[in-house]
Amino acid sequence: MSLIREVILSTIAADGTPHLAPLGLISAGRGEWIVAPFHPSTTLENLRSIPEAVANYVDDVRIFAGCLTGRRDWPLLPSAQIRPLRLAGALAHAELAVIAVEEDTIRPHFRCRLCFEAMHAPFRGFNRAQAAVIEAAILLSRRHRLPPEKIAREIEFLTVQVEKTAGAEEAIAWGWLMAAFRQQ
Repeated sequence: MSLIREVILSTIAADGTPHLAPLGLISAGRGEWIVAPFHPSTTLENLRSIPEAVANYVDDVRIFAGCLTGRRDWPLLPSAQIRPLRLAGALAHAELAVIAVEEDTIRPHFRCRLCFEAMHAPFRGFNRAQAAVIEAAILLSRRHRLPPEKIAREIEFLTVQVEKTAGAEEAIAWGWLMAAFRQQ
């Protein structure tokens, strides 16, 4: 089983346009990570043109939900060693450079080495609503690949966690995701 870290990945297009996307980084050990974006995606195209990325570690789940519901205007700052920008609100970030690509028709694997990392704010822990929002965001991102019944069952289960433990930010993020599910 592989360790996967859910992050907001920032990449940059050849024209300098930044792009944010929720993505699960796969641990490859020894300070290396695998970025595996689906075909087609902006992240995939950006990595092909500029093979660098920033893994932004955040606890504000509005960013996960926002990136999937058209709310991508989050404040950005320059990175220390690579071109893609980092999230200003990240608790920490890791700058990654692509060292190898394993092609695949569904999800190419970009093996990356860690170039630089920094901590910016303390992590105070997650509540269950934050975890539920991240799980719902993953479901939304895969809604065209998963059976609707499975999604409905999982959303029903996750709703209880949000209702019991959500703060204001989690409630906003949950609302964005549920509106996106209703628009299908």
